[in-house]
Amino acid sequence: MPDHLFDLTGRTAVVTGAASGLAQAVAIGFARYGADVAVADINDSGLASTLEQIQALGRKGIAVHCDISKQEDVEALFKQVDDTFGRVDILLNGPFWFARVKPEALTLDDWNKALAVSLTGYWLCTQEAGKRMIEQGTGGSIINISSIAGSLALGRGNFPYSVAKSGVNQMTRELATEWARHKIRVNAIQPVQMRTQGVKNWLSDPNTDPALIAHLLKGIPMNRMGEPEDMVGPAVFLASDASGFVTGTLLPVDGGNLAMNAGGSHTW
Repeated sequence: MPDHLFDLTGRTAVVTGAASGLAQAVAIGFARYGADVAVADINDSGLASTLEQIQALGRKGIAVHCDISKQEDVEALFKQVDDTFGRVDILLNGPFWFARVKPEALTLDDWNKALAVSLTGYWLCTQEAGKRMIEQGTGGSIINISSIAGSLALGRGNFPYSVAKSGVNQMTRELATEWARHKIRVNAIQPVQMRTQGVKNWLSDPNTDPALIAHLLKGIPMNRMGEPEDMVGPAVFLASDASGFVTGTLLPVDGGNLAMNAGGSHTW
């Protein structure tokens, strides 16, 4: 049985982007610590797998097809949450999308889609969750998956992604300030490169330059890429009473990347 500070029993979590990767790991982690979980994504087969793992832990869950860049999809998601659970205590925003191209070649359509999924969609979900948390009167926890890219430039075609994540960081601070009086805490997690399935596929691609992989590790003092499971502890902390006086924070889960100057090194 988890320590009571981290116990999420009796709480309902909504996790978007939960079909794979970091948000999937967190959704299952929330269930492991006692929460009932509504998971949402556009990947229905991945969602089914996530839901199966949540239910195997003895928790109640639903899977909802939802494109968070579409307001009508977000409204339908939270209507299903209302009908099934009757409350929202935790929201984790997880999806992202961007075209990895040189800034001068980026189309307006790709720019708009990147911000629609990776920033505006977070706000649409946050607004729906926030309204419910305010009406409930019991507060809640909103967690945004940001990135180290929200604080420092990455280059390598990450331009729209970094801009969106920077917006997520400021949205986190602003809403933490606006909603503190409602006992709603708003925080963000800033992961470094994580070994999601997509990244594993990239690493195993023979066209991937080994020098780039070595370069990435050079910027991580702990000398490894992150794993999706590395996100669970920080997310449970931010969702639970253990972080009851923590709001507006940007929590790096990055092996020391943001702590180290770009010209620094963890080697001698």
